[in-house]
Amino acid sequence: MIIFCSNIYPAGAAEPEDSGKNLTSSNGGIFDRIIMYMKSLLGEEEKLQGSEAISEASVAGMQQSADSEGAILKIATPSVIKSASFLGDSNLGVFAHLSNPPLMKMDSDGHLAGQLAESYEVSENNTGWTFYLRNDLYWSDGEPVTPEDVEFSIRYYGKETPSARWINDTLESSAVSDANNSVTFKFNKPYTRIDLEFATYNILPAHIWETIENPVEYTDNGPYVGCGPYYLKLIDFNAGKLVFEKNPYWKGKAPESETVEVHFYSSADVATLALKNGDVDTYYKYAGSYPYSGIEQLEKTGDFDFLEKTDIGLVFLAPNLKRAPFSDPEFREALAYAINYEEIAGLETLGYGEVPNRGFVPPSMEAFKETEKLEYNPEKAREILEKEGYSDSNGNGILEGKDGEDIELEILIRPEYARTGELLEEYLEQVGFAADLRTADADTWVALKDNYEYDLTVTRSTPWGMLMHASWGSGYFDSRRTGQGVLHNLDDPEFLKLCDDILATTDSGELQDYAYELQDYYAQNLPAIPLYWSSVVTPYNRHFKGWYTDPLYGIYNLDNFVNVRKIEA
Repeated sequence: MIIFCSNIYPAGAAEPEDSGKNLTSSNGGIFDRIIMYMKSLLGEEEKLQGSEAISEASVAGMQQSADSEGAILKIATPSVIKSASFLGDSNLGVFAHLSNPPLMKMDSDGHLAGQLAESYEVSENNTGWTFYLRNDLYWSDGEPVTPEDVEFSIRYYGKETPSARWINDTLESSAVSDANNSVTFKFNKPYTRIDLEFATYNILPAHIWETIENPVEYTDNGPYVGCGPYYLKLIDFNAGKLVFEKNPYWKGKAPESETVEVHFYSSADVATLALKNGDVDTYYKYAGSYPYSGIEQLEKTGDFDFLEKTDIGLVFLAPNLKRAPFSDPEFREALAYAINYEEIAGLETLGYGEVPNRGFVPPSMEAFKETEKLEYNPEKAREILEKEGYSDSNGNGILEGKDGEDIELEILIRPEYARTGELLEEYLEQVGFAADLRTADADTWVALKDNYEYDLTVTRSTPWGMLMHASWGSGYFDSRRTGQGVLHNLDDPEFLKLCDDILATTDSGELQDYAYELQDYYAQNLPAIPLYWSSVVTPYNRHFKGWYTDPLYGIYNLDNFVNVRKIEA
């Protein structure tokens, strides 16, 4: 029995059923393999229903799988892949950075550096960007990566993906030079953030994708041709995992793991169980931390170390600036004093968060300015409201607006913000408002938000969201922008000019000055009220060393996958 278990269980550990989601027998699954292995020992040759009869080769294959188990790096994520669409599924797009890396990357300090690009140059007026590619890049089918691939990819995104339509609007021309292995993009206005933008777009092989129409709707379970250290071999929905295999034509630093598997689970709780059982080696969620409530459980196992870094994203309360009384800065000032930040941070982050500053931007962002901390002072909130003419003239306990009507506030939330919404409802009632929660699914939330059919809403910024547009969170508020996550509700000329100045400057000193001005603007005008800053905590098995995290994509960066090594216990 001991010999049986040692032969079967390690082999099965890499199989689909080991995802923690599916315990039913499947073709080639662990239960089929156990039965087939037993039959082979007994000399029985008949086939099982839905399975091939086992052979000497398959027995040897199971033992080989067990022997090579250490060559697989396994990542747990609650970010479920819903579609085998390389361009259409946003979670898949993030994980595909490993196989189809962007031109640029962000280092652990938040500075931008070349990735597929070895270097780049910017014209004096900041409209022309030339990227010089590494000369040792090859697609997993053996074809070299060319400047034409990069030019094709950027134009393809601009044409085919709604979120990249800005490329079509601003890209005036492009040209490639095979002589110096470069591609040049010329924009119709100064754009200082192109190096940041190009840290997010996966580069595609033109010889594959140029024949694919409607790429957002195109689906394929793999393999997908890639040029990173790994290529995406398989999207396995039955097992709930992505399988990345080594790119045989990769010329950079050789990764240790033969295979990287990303196991996606229905919830963080299931992912935690997989970690505790040793089924996976680390945890990743884009723009999110490992659940704070689960950290102690993993600490008790003694098997995990943790990376901790202040998130550049945050959860915030957004008033509808298009609607009174939220268009009144003094009313927003009173709202800010009505919120108990320490209580929210304590409940939501369990000690891994802090009270934010009025300047919105977290301290982990480049060019952070120390502005005043937000303060919980309901008495001051009531004083401001009374001074500005918001009073309870009929004595019913509810303040009236300047139109004489009771102020009844509706807080629009998605289910994940239910507890925060309940706390806000309580705080607002304490200073004299009638407040109600309205819970909506993601699609409904987007529709209501885009039509400005809300009073207040709770939402969050992702790391990319904080960096997009003119950076420092500006992309969420600029009324000229569109997108599912943005509010596009601020049309103050002072704010819009600041955004344009940031996008146009080529001087690093000026850029910092503008960043400070933007944070001062947030502090004075409160177009949104940050609720807490928090840390991103990432657990990893102590048998693996070499991890680091960057502000944009956390641990999911190419450098980790070529540097992480397994060590003996």
